[in-house]
Amino acid sequence: MNQLIRIRSLNLSSEKGKVKESVPEVSLGDNGIKGDAHAGPWHRQVSLLAAESIEKYEKDTGTRVPDGGFGENITTEGFTLHHARPLDRFVCGDVVLELTQVGKKCHGGKCAIYKQSGECIMPDEGVFCRVLGQGRLKVGEQLEYVPYTFRIKVITLSDRAYRGFYPDRSGPGIIHEMEQWFGEKRLKFSAGHAILPDDPEALDRELGKAVKEQMDLVFTTGSTGLGSRDMAPEVAMKHMAREIPGIMELIRVKHGMVNPNAALSRSVAGQSGKTLIFVLPGSTRAIREYMQEIRHSLWHMILMVHDIDSH
Repeated sequence: MNQLIRIRSLNLSSEKGKVKESVPEVSLGDNGIKGDAHAGPWHRQVSLLAAESIEKYEKDTGTRVPDGGFGENITTEGFTLHHARPLDRFVCGDVVLELTQVGKKCHGGKCAIYKQSGECIMPDEGVFCRVLGQGRLKVGEQLEYVPYTFRIKVITLSDRAYRGFYPDRSGPGIIHEMEQWFGEKRLKFSAGHAILPDDPEALDRELGKAVKEQMDLVFTTGSTGLGSRDMAPEVAMKHMAREIPGIMELIRVKHGMVNPNAALSRSVAGQSGKTLIFVLPGSTRAIREYMQEIRHSLWHMILMVHDIDSH
């Protein structure tokens, strides 16, 4: 069940860095809250801060801070917002806010809010959103917190595994790696797994379906070598709007320095819209090596394809 969060106050200011004034209602357009200085075509259009964070600050410092005192557009109560993650959503009627960033750089003495309060908790506990659905918000209404669930498709390519001659270990190996990674990131995900023969038409159909369904991550394993039936890279690249060559080049060079045969892999990576596609070898050892490197930059890749500037 999704969490319900009460809107305790709505706050606006015409200039950045100034303490906001509370208003009973706001109107949200595609660039943010109309009339607010932070509205614009970027990823931090609307700021939110939990009353729980403000109350903790007041208790720790003995300082009273009014709603909007830290520059937040929306003061909420009922949920510690900084535990949410990018791509999670807050929904109220037609209004949909997508979380794009948790915390921000503090401007210190240059900020009027910092000068007034002596400290700012927005850099650690404020969250920032962009508007996906326009409409109006009123004080006292509830936002529904909807955590984002990443959808993964894993496709094993192997004539023998498909016919049951031996169990598939590479596909489950990828899922295991993703379970660890999503657990570390505190993100929700669901995974589907298919075993196919080394058949280009079957792979083409499965990849086409995954892209059409806008899966977040698609992994194939197997059929990346030099054999007559190895065809995964050629088929997968037909579904990529653009290739991401660097990550596979890095893996081939890094592991090829130890094992020259690793440089013969024809693995590729690319994207189709917001879907990231990774074509991996079929051995369990290669899965561990490739997934280790992919995991290092995967979160940054996800933010990039969702047009979130995390630099």
